[in-house]
Amino acid sequence: MLLVVDVGNTNITLGVFEGDRLAASFRLMTGIPRTSDEYGLLLCDLIEHRGIKVSDIDAVIISSVVPAIMYSFQNGVRKYLNKNPFEVKPGTKTGIKITTGNPYEIGADRIVDAVGAYEQYGGPVIVIDFGTATTYDVILEDGSFTAGITAPGIRTSAKALWEGTAKLPEIEIKKPESILAKETISSMQAGLVYGCIGQTEYIVRKIKEETGISNMKTVATGGLGKIIAEATECIDVYDPNLTLNGLRLIYNRYKRT
Repeated sequence: MLLVVDVGNTNITLGVFEGDRLAASFRLMTGIPRTSDEYGLLLCDLIEHRGIKVSDIDAVIISSVVPAIMYSFQNGVRKYLNKNPFEVKPGTKTGIKITTGNPYEIGADRIVDAVGAYEQYGGPVIVIDFGTATTYDVILEDGSFTAGITAPGIRTSAKALWEGTAKLPEIEIKKPESILAKETISSMQAGLVYGCIGQTEYIVRKIKEETGISNMKTVATGGLGKIIAEATECIDVYDPNLTLNGLRLIYNRYKRT
């Protein structure tokens, strides 16, 4: 069995694959400082709680945009799972060709999402990840990662609202029944969600216009992506496990080399 790990700015998302099947998935908060022993014990508890033996984990692959925790996390994997984790880094053979100005600036998470979308849905494809940042990446028919757009994520924008203003409260992020809000909470929800829908539709339209590829698919992922995907026709597929499957596909390619 393969343990895949995506270390994001907000959450650490993990999945256990048995072949191509996702047997289990779980999340940890990234911002809590932990030792290698704490990571190791947490991993063992989470895996075994899903009825999977730790000894059944044959390999571990990690992508990370948070270097500060990697020493402790990787050591936890080595000490408690007895596996040396493979990390997705610049130069890793993924099947995606990075043709942007500086390929080493592209985050591992974006590369993994690109692999997941291209291998599963084909190209050309726009990959949108609604995470701490909302990212839009353009993968051409030949697998070239040719452009990327980065915007504040919905939660990041929401946090700026309630932390940067004295009277605006912390709210649940959801799509209100109407954009015509009549009180503070729904007015914030309307601005955040409908604003993100409008941003998504405009950026997708602009990408298709500037590339000249009108039939480009759009695949979305990320925790709040479902809210946006359900509210716009410009997203063709919402895949909550896109990153996990991307990691699985990269490991399978690595294993064959």
